[in-house]
Amino acid sequence: MTAETVVSTPVVRTPLRRRVPLGPNGPFGMFVDPMTWRAVPYLLVSLFHGLAWFAFLASVIPLSLALVIVWIGLPLLALTMLAWRGVAMLERRFLRLAFGVDIPTPYRPSEGDNLFLRWKDMFVDPATWKDLLYLLLLLPIGIAEFTVSAVLWTLGLGLTVAPLPLLLLLGEPMTPIGELPIDSGPKALLCTLIGMGFLLAALYATRGMAWLHGLFGAALLGAGEKNLLAARAAHLRASRARGVDAAEAERRRIERDLHDGAQQRLLSVAMDLGRAQAKLDSDPEAARELLDQAHRGTKAAIAELRDLARGIHPAILTDRGLNAALSSLAARAPVRVDLAVEVSHRPPPAVESIAYFVVAECLTNLAKHSEATEASIRVSRQEQRVIVEIYDNGVGAAVPRPGGGLAGLADRAATIDGTLSVDSPLGGPTMIRAELPCEW
Repeated sequence: MTAETVVSTPVVRTPLRRRVPLGPNGPFGMFVDPMTWRAVPYLLVSLFHGLAWFAFLASVIPLSLALVIVWIGLPLLALTMLAWRGVAMLERRFLRLAFGVDIPTPYRPSEGDNLFLRWKDMFVDPATWKDLLYLLLLLPIGIAEFTVSAVLWTLGLGLTVAPLPLLLLLGEPMTPIGELPIDSGPKALLCTLIGMGFLLAALYATRGMAWLHGLFGAALLGAGEKNLLAARAAHLRASRARGVDAAEAERRRIERDLHDGAQQRLLSVAMDLGRAQAKLDSDPEAARELLDQAHRGTKAAIAELRDLARGIHPAILTDRGLNAALSSLAARAPVRVDLAVEVSHRPPPAVESIAYFVVAECLTNLAKHSEATEASIRVSRQEQRVIVEIYDNGVGAAVPRPGGGLAGLADRAATIDGTLSVDSPLGGPTMIRAELPCEW
């Protein structure tokens, strides 16, 4: 049983991640590349997939439009639109599996509160009609891909494998290509070499068609550049708003801690000093006790101020970096903590600070709620991101709640466009992962 909660605004992905280029590995590299062999069945089957949906859409859409005058056509058309959008979603997954092309869902979120308004939003969404165009064009494209794939692979496999064994087995001349007879071993060997040439051509054709089909799918099934930029801008606006809210909440927390903690202690110290001054001549012993009490109150206030300053930004993090700061947190944890910081260069101060507080909050929650006996912390670098992973073997069921510590960590991460995910099924274990983008 797995429960995962991602606390972040939606992440906008790159519209097309190509993993099918005609790379420099040569024919042998393409031959062993599993992406080539995953593309072959798709190119052979897409014809039948496109034919089925072309026949369905070509029959149901005109029927729905004809029945609109008696109103039954509207729900039929709505169901048809849902059907082709569902097939388009499935096709995006097929393209990722077959060609390694990652196409994010381009649909606009619906704001309607009933079925009619949701259908209207779906109707005016350009992505709906781009899905339809893709499915209609899938048939002619599938015919071309099937023809090229079937001819090249059939000729390549047939000429490579069949001539020499059949000649030796039957002992009779064959004519696999036109009227050219194969009546001797050298001719059969030459035919095998020609077949290997067709196999090589089939490999290049498969990769080329996969690359072109990936571009075609990304153009019609993906979001346009304008929509991607708009989504990115909305994401950044949301991140900025969450950052402002997080800063405001932190400011209120500091004010509350100062007012309820250090300020009250200092006020008590001032009152004790005033009472001691009044009794200094008349009752020296009582004045001495008041001075001792004021001294203890001053030390407690200093300790509270030190803790408050550490909560704002720990000095060890600035002076010695993330490894030393996290080691200090792990040493104070109530359970055994395995720590691994695999970052060769110090990230920017904002990233270090967020990573530190993610670990600090998680260790605090571990001590209060998780009933864990051990934990592990791993900080690593993946490309232009710092990844913070905190694992514990506790009882799980950690859920980010508005105003809670995990939600506050997500808001901190959002200030630099980062994300926080919580995987904590009931019964444990718990894995908290923060991804913090940064530039070295």
